[in-house]
Amino acid sequence: MLNILWRNLKWRFQNPISIAVTMLQPLLWLVMYSAVAGQTMQNTGISNYTAFILPGVIVLVTFSACCSGGIINYIMKSRGSFYRVLISPVSRSSIVLGQMLEATLVSFIEVTVLCIVSLFFSVKVASGIAGIALMMLLIFLTAFFLSSLAYAISLFLPNEVIYETIMTAIILPVFFLSSALFPTENLHGGLAIAINLNPFTHVINVLRSLIFGQMISFIYLLPVIVLFTAMCCGSFALAMWRLKKETAQ
Repeated sequence: MLNILWRNLKWRFQNPISIAVTMLQPLLWLVMYSAVAGQTMQNTGISNYTAFILPGVIVLVTFSACCSGGIINYIMKSRGSFYRVLISPVSRSSIVLGQMLEATLVSFIEVTVLCIVSLFFSVKVASGIAGIALMMLLIFLTAFFLSSLAYAISLFLPNEVIYETIMTAIILPVFFLSSALFPTENLHGGLAIAINLNPFTHVINVLRSLIFGQMISFIYLLPVIVLFTAMCCGSFALAMWRLKKETAQ
C-alpha cells in the first residue's frame, strides 16, 4: 500500500500542473466569487461571506482532487503499469487504499492552501483546536468516500474523456444543490428537499458552524459522521468489487 501511495505521490509532484488545475477553480470561487457575491449578501446577516463559503469550497476542492485521482488509472493503463500491479503479489485492498489515500492526502494539501489564503480575508476557526480536529475528521471522511467512488467509476468507464464528462455531470449538481454558496433556511418546496437530501449539505453546515464557532448538537453531528462512515464503507466495497472484476477479465 505504501509503495503504491508513494508512487502516485511522485507522479503528482512530477506533474504539479495536476495540483494547480484542481486548485484553480476553488481558489477563484473563494477569492473572486466571495468578493462579488459578498456585496449582495450584506443584508442576510452574514458577517464574513468568505468564511461562509469556505466550507463549500473545501468540499469542491476535495471533489476536484479525488476526481483527478481517477485519471491516474487511465495513465497507468496506457503505460501498462496498471496490469503489472494487478499480477504483482499485492493484496487488492492495498492497491485500492494506496490510490485512495494518495487522493485524500492531496485533498488535505489543497485544503491547507485554501485555508492559508482565507486567512488574508479574516477567516479563522472560532471553535479552536477541537473544531479543527473535527473538521479534519469530516474532510477525511469526505475525501475517502469521494476517492473510492472516483476510483470505482474510473474502472467502469472506458476512457478519461467519458470519465471527466461523467464526473463533471456529478460534481456540478451536487455542489449547487447544497448550502455551499447561500443560506438555505428560507428555502421551501422541492428545492429545499433536494438540498436537505444532499449529504454534502450537512457536512458543509457542520464545517461552517465550526468556523463561526456556533454550537453543534451532538444529535445532528453524530448522524453526519455515521452516514459518511457508511458511505465510505460502501464506496470502498464497490471499488474492491470492481477491481476484482477487472482482474477476472
